[in-house]
Amino acid sequence: MMQEKLQGLSYYKWLIFGVVATGSFMATMTASIVNVGLPPITAALHTDITTAQWVVTAYLLVITSLLPLVGRLGDIWGRRTVYGFGFIGFTAGSLLCGIANSIGLLIGFRVLQAVGAAALMANSMAIVTGSFPQSERGKVLGVIGTVVALGSLSGPGIGGLLVEHFGWHSIFFVNIPVGILGYAGVRLILPVDRDLCQERIDYLGAIFFTGSMVSFLLALSYGTEWGWTSLTTITCVSFALIVFGVFVWYETRIEQPMLELSIFKNMAFSAGNLAGFLSFTAMFTNTMLLPFFLHDVLSFAPAKTGLIMSAFPLVMAITAPVSGILSDKVGTVTLTTVGLGLMAAGLLMTAKLHLDATLWLIMGAQAVMGLGNGLFQSPNNNSVMSSVEPRQLGVAGGINALARNFGMVCGTAVAVSILEYQRVASLGGLSQPTDAQQVAAFMAGYHDALLVGACLATAGALISFKRIRKPAKQ
Repeated sequence: MMQEKLQGLSYYKWLIFGVVATGSFMATMTASIVNVGLPPITAALHTDITTAQWVVTAYLLVITSLLPLVGRLGDIWGRRTVYGFGFIGFTAGSLLCGIANSIGLLIGFRVLQAVGAAALMANSMAIVTGSFPQSERGKVLGVIGTVVALGSLSGPGIGGLLVEHFGWHSIFFVNIPVGILGYAGVRLILPVDRDLCQERIDYLGAIFFTGSMVSFLLALSYGTEWGWTSLTTITCVSFALIVFGVFVWYETRIEQPMLELSIFKNMAFSAGNLAGFLSFTAMFTNTMLLPFFLHDVLSFAPAKTGLIMSAFPLVMAITAPVSGILSDKVGTVTLTTVGLGLMAAGLLMTAKLHLDATLWLIMGAQAVMGLGNGLFQSPNNNSVMSSVEPRQLGVAGGINALARNFGMVCGTAVAVSILEYQRVASLGGLSQPTDAQQVAAFMAGYHDALLVGACLATAGALISFKRIRKPAKQ
């Protein structure tokens, strides 16, 4: 068989990595490419921006809610099987999104695409971790970090070119050949899973978890629009907390739960995920507000804005593989602590920017954040995935991806909430505020949001410094 011949090759594990990298690149690129297409989608499908935003929101909600479940399915059904289903769902969803002729259909097909993306995201690190020896995991997880950074970096640029020359449908159609290639790689290259968990799937637990996450993420995403003390927001948060409590109660009382809560007693695993969550929350206070600062306040052209924002992922893409290699040799504590410390420093630099800030000063601050993030992510992922038993790799990868996505949502909500609070506080008594007053109100909220982000990164650095790394027997 072809697969048996491939398994005899000295570089077989890197072929496995290539399949995983294809899924990781496709999922991260799609997450950033769709934002570029929202304006033409809104016009073409005769809808408004509030409704069109659900094209992004539905995708995020579904992925975040399903990550632990599809990670668990990888442990039970086999990661090769679930990863293959991920490519099928994502590719089929992309095709259907591209031919959708109404906003309702587009949002529905994005849900299908998100189910596939969740299967890819939750199982990618588990496949890589299980395919490489302990001594090489930092290096390979570092290269995965580069792939993720390049996917995020290329999304807006590729999306802009596709939309301009081929229309908004093309941002979905571009996934189809990549998805077909990825699925072929799964069938031909990925090894057949052995020693699978012979356990039942906890569907009821999955329903409780999904209901809780969807309700809480809705409150985070729309709390500023609804009002944080409004009945709708309070109801969503209360429902989420109650259902999550039921989920925890239920999971501790069944024999084969969706999520083994005992995994969180592993301090290396818990500390790594908490630090990862804080890193993405801190990062997205900057990611959310920087484009508004550059465009609305400094009046930079789109090309100039794109150049500045590329500094972060470019430096991260260069740093992540080096950091991964170093983590195999010097451990994770120093790298993760220094990395989050640098991210905090970059956020402080950005918080201190004023209206006369130069291009190089802004790019320098972004580069420092990219350097810090590159130093942190690879060793942290290595620490998390190496701290669990092989049978737990799928659910561990799902929780790790959940921490990342949840941090993005929380960082966005924190940034927008602080900005809007400062705007109301500064402009509340003014019937017709001047441009200078509006800029001053924005800058006050912008500075405060990034200072909060710097504090979160510092907290993550302290957690990383205190972490206990005890690799599981792999």
